[in-house]
Amino acid sequence: MADESSDSTEETRILRRAPLNTGSQPVSASADPPTGILRRHPTGALPILAGPVSEPATQAVPHIGPTAPDPRFAIATTVLSIVSGWGTAVIATDLITGWWATDPLFCIAMGFLAAVSAAASISGVIALLLRRRTARLLIVVGAVIALLIFAGLFVAGAALPAPVYALPLLPAASIVSAALPGTARWSRTD
Repeated sequence: MADESSDSTEETRILRRAPLNTGSQPVSASADPPTGILRRHPTGALPILAGPVSEPATQAVPHIGPTAPDPRFAIATTVLSIVSGWGTAVIATDLITGWWATDPLFCIAMGFLAAVSAAASISGVIALLLRRRTARLLIVVGAVIALLIFAGLFVAGAALPAPVYALPLLPAASIVSAALPGTARWSRTD
């Protein structure tokens, strides 16, 4: 290896981090070493382009990413579940108050089913609005239990107004709406 006091050649100048103090150049303690390779900041101003800048030859390709799912299916499922739950609660309450004197065990069973249906429907609606995966299952469970309440109502042979016979269509519509692919896409995105 060459002596440190000898003049540096072109080959060894590149490998050094700092010049040797040979007496020809004073080494300042405060200044950065005058090397040409290991600069940490620019040494001069940026060059200014002469003339107008032309458009690049290529154009930017628009970003094609995943599209947001359509919320209409989730909104329809939510509305149907809320209206279905309301109708089920009204019918169950009317059934319990009308039949309590004759068959309290049947009324307790209907009240239990109404409470489970309400809990499943409410938690399903909240989970659907929060885009949770279990939302559709909870809505379907609440609607199936509501259909059981209506079946118990019809089996009991209660005298009902004609519009009540159409109310089981609401839980059935909730089940269909929760099973739609649009609702599934809505609840699967995180």
